[in-house]
Amino acid sequence: MVKIIRVHGKSLFPDFHPGDYVLLWTGKRAVRTIKEGDVIVFRQAAYGTLIKRVEKVDPENGLLHVRGTHPASADSKYFGPIPPEEVIGKMIAHIRRPSK
Repeated sequence: MVKIIRVHGKSLFPDFHPGDYVLLWTGKRAVRTIKEGDVIVFRQAAYGTLIKRVEKVDPENGLLHVRGTHPASADSKYFGPIPPEEVIGKMIAHIRRPSK
C-alpha cells in the first residue's frame, strides 16, 4: 500500500521543506525492509507524527534509532528508539513543493 503525507515543520531541513510531500510504502513488509539512511514517518507519543532519517536499526530487537537534520529537531536522542509497530511507512518518493 502507499500513502501520501504532507511535510510540516523543519526536522529534515534543508532536504525537506514544509509543504513538500512524501510518498510512503506502508505495511509490515515495508517496515521489514527499513535500513540505515531510509526516511520514515512514524507516530511518537509525545510529539505526534514525525518524519526522520533512520540512523541505526538494532539487529537484536528491530528498534529504529532516528535523527533529524535541523539542529532543533527532536529525535532518538530525546525520545529513544522507535519500535517498528509505530512506523506508518517508508519513503519511496519525495515531491518538492512548487517554488514561488
